[in-house]
Amino acid sequence: MSRSTLRLAVAPIAAALALVIAACGGSDNNGTSSGASSSTGGGAAQETGGKPGGLLKQLGSSDVDYLDPGHTYFTAGYQVAYVTQRPLYSFKPGQTVPVPDLAAAKPEISSDLKTITVKIKPNVKFSPPVNRAVTSKDVKYAFDRFFSANVSGQYPSYFSSLEGVPSTPTKGVKSISGVTTPDDQTIVLKLSRPEAVSVAAALVMPITMPVPEDYAAKFDAKNPSTYNAHVVATGPYMVKNDAQGNTVGYQAGRSIDLVRNPNWDKTTDYRPAYVDEVQMTTNESDASISAQQVLTGSHMTLDSDPPAAQLRDAVTSKKGQFVQVPSGGYRWLPLNTTIKPLDDINVRKAILAAFDREAVRRVRGGRFIGDIATHFLPPGIPGFEQAGGLKGPPLDFLANPRGDMTVAANYMKKAGYPSGKYTGTDNLLLVTSNADPGKSQAQVAQAQLEKLGLKITLRTVPQDSMYTEWCQVPGKQVAICGDAAWFKDFLDPQSMLEVTFKGSNIVKPVGNNNLAQLDDKQVDAAMDKATLQQGSARLDAWGNVDKMITATAAAVPLVWDKTTLIWSKDVNGVANEYYDTIDFAYTSLK
Repeated sequence: MSRSTLRLAVAPIAAALALVIAACGGSDNNGTSSGASSSTGGGAAQETGGKPGGLLKQLGSSDVDYLDPGHTYFTAGYQVAYVTQRPLYSFKPGQTVPVPDLAAAKPEISSDLKTITVKIKPNVKFSPPVNRAVTSKDVKYAFDRFFSANVSGQYPSYFSSLEGVPSTPTKGVKSISGVTTPDDQTIVLKLSRPEAVSVAAALVMPITMPVPEDYAAKFDAKNPSTYNAHVVATGPYMVKNDAQGNTVGYQAGRSIDLVRNPNWDKTTDYRPAYVDEVQMTTNESDASISAQQVLTGSHMTLDSDPPAAQLRDAVTSKKGQFVQVPSGGYRWLPLNTTIKPLDDINVRKAILAAFDREAVRRVRGGRFIGDIATHFLPPGIPGFEQAGGLKGPPLDFLANPRGDMTVAANYMKKAGYPSGKYTGTDNLLLVTSNADPGKSQAQVAQAQLEKLGLKITLRTVPQDSMYTEWCQVPGKQVAICGDAAWFKDFLDPQSMLEVTFKGSNIVKPVGNNNLAQLDDKQVDAAMDKATLQQGSARLDAWGNVDKMITATAAAVPLVWDKTTLIWSKDVNGVANEYYDTIDFAYTSLK
């Protein structure tokens, strides 16, 4: 997703589905990941006691995409959603096996892999002004509204096997026949295909966060839904609201104020929720200044990776003020295959051959930020080794991480440019974040493209609008998304490749995550077959899909990300590796 992560040492089984394996009779152990943090300033990713109370401030340049759990799909949105809402299952910091959250126990899966049954906890309540206990019907409504054009959930392919799921978003909210509620504490998912393993693994996603129909229906009747401005909470925190439920604590593009949910019952939740309030700024224009303020200030965190200088400072001299977590994701430069001359595979291969990926890593912070990518499935995700491991597939246009102009020129000649450089008149729109390190990364990319003779127009926009208003909108004709990243939705290779590269998942007019608009029938067919596999055969199949995608040169694989999060010296910072940001429900003040 344009979003975040979890780590797992991969055995030759579908290790990504640990919760489901346990539900089918496997281990009950919620063991921590040995790779939960590659480096910390003092065990920051561990579950340690914290001091209750206080105000935490987070500085950032990126707003949430949506507060609405049915629509959010961006890292900043997840950071807020997972402390204000209760999905069926979620992840504790430093652990790789999801735990029941709103759910009371692990999912029950039928022997034919076509039915999933989940029991939910009693006495989990919605925040004001709803003030009542959550029932299974609230989870069903969350599923129903997700498939409405008024809400437009952004990852429908993960749940496409649910009976009754529409092929296109419904006009208004319609009941999904495959989601039923035999009683107030039980929800049953009926599937048309034997895909219960992957669907159950996806029950950690925001689609399972309950939404009260009796309160939200009037907002969801509008297109688009206005529930985003009236969201109620089930988690330990809520966006500050007034008596009518208006989210007065959210100032779009400026700030978010999280306060305690007065109806939260800690006896139903595993989160300690130490701090009383979190004030987030989302309009900081200079990431270097923000990072320096955090490192030298008091009771503050930064929303994402610091720029290179502050990253080096934190890692080398600020013990106790940072954590690094492998993100389970990749940074990539998608090349829109529908726009000339990027519709020519040889031009795309030339770009990949010439591209200095080490230069991108350098401006993002050097070796501290992760390994140079050679394909798309990242380390720690099942299928990584089958896709080629660290070395990657044997492709000449990706052989040199610093770029090879000789190989690039040969591909340009194959594309019909005898000089080895582009001589056409097309101008390519490159859109990127207006803040570093994304802005600097795009400037490096522009230089890499221009040395092949390509004509580039660079446009910088706010981080949150880069996706929702530009890169995800096919009609905007963005040729290259300059600061794109994709992180696991759940621990399975399908979540890393299907939404981002399957042609049948290209979404118009908005919300498209296949940023390269790759529409390769052979790749699609291979994905369809891989989806139905289990165990080692599934990993082999998705590893092969990764190789096929990489061979299309639809995107430049840049970095397998590590995320570095920083905080002030008087903060006990804790990262949540699932969404790769500070976990407000575990972080405390000294």
